[in-house]
Amino acid sequence: MAAGTGAAPAQAVPPPFAGFAHRSPPRLMGILNVTPDSFSGDGLTDPAAAIARGRALLAAGAEMLDIGGESTRPGATPVSPEEEMARILPVVRALAREAVISVDTRHAATMRAALAAGARVINDVTALRYDPEAISVVVAARCPVILMHMLGTDPARMQDAPAYGDVVAEVTGHLLERAALLRAAGLPAECICLDPGIGFGKTDAHNLALLAALPDLTAHGYAVMLGASRKSFIGRIAGEPDPTRRLPGSIAAALAGAAAGVSWLRVHDVAETRQALAIWAAIRASGTHPAGVEKPA
Repeated sequence: MAAGTGAAPAQAVPPPFAGFAHRSPPRLMGILNVTPDSFSGDGLTDPAAAIARGRALLAAGAEMLDIGGESTRPGATPVSPEEEMARILPVVRALAREAVISVDTRHAATMRAALAAGARVINDVTALRYDPEAISVVVAARCPVILMHMLGTDPARMQDAPAYGDVVAEVTGHLLERAALLRAAGLPAECICLDPGIGFGKTDAHNLALLAALPDLTAHGYAVMLGASRKSFIGRIAGEPDPTRRLPGSIAAALAGAAAGVSWLRVHDVAETRQALAIWAAIRASGTHPAGVEKPA
């Protein structure tokens, strides 16, 4: 496995992440936003409703739930760790008895509290760069962590004219550097998952380039998470302003991730994505070809 930014091995198979072995098609992480201002239109503020939603996602086929209490859409109002904890901890405590819980936070205090409440995974959109104590929390807990690429550490300003020389090389290099830092601090490879951060400080062209180059990221031997569900680039390309009506585009991105060998898909629509992946996997496994077309040797 490549821990730095050097050449990646071909067809590297990542180790299990958070106790889940890599497989194709990818596993599904269900998104559970406990916020009043989620970009995707699915935010919930009532703990009972959020718990019910989490159970529905599990019943639909999610193998992990990602619970977030702070919206990270462009222009979102920041939330204090105290408010974030008040929103998510009752939900984490209830669902941690039933599923593997990831907590979507950039605050070290929330990380500590969530892990104490039963969460097992930390998902930080800033790759543990926002809070100086975040790395020590994760390393001390030997906690599986999802490192996501974001331009800067402020979601409210991440879309202010994002620019890269080579977006694929820079995003991949950044994620591998963060992973190497954690490895040097003692966190094993099976505790690290990489996320290219679709929509986080990227133009539509950047997002499409990263999706097309996903095999470059999965080749390094770490688990990879893809989160493209309902995102704004889908709406702009497909002409759909309503995030809740972006399921077809979300599934198209998910299938691109499956073909590239990602380990996890972070999605809002679990049942629908699961069905699409089942058909994709069946076609891929069949080895059949249209009548009159010879199967390649």
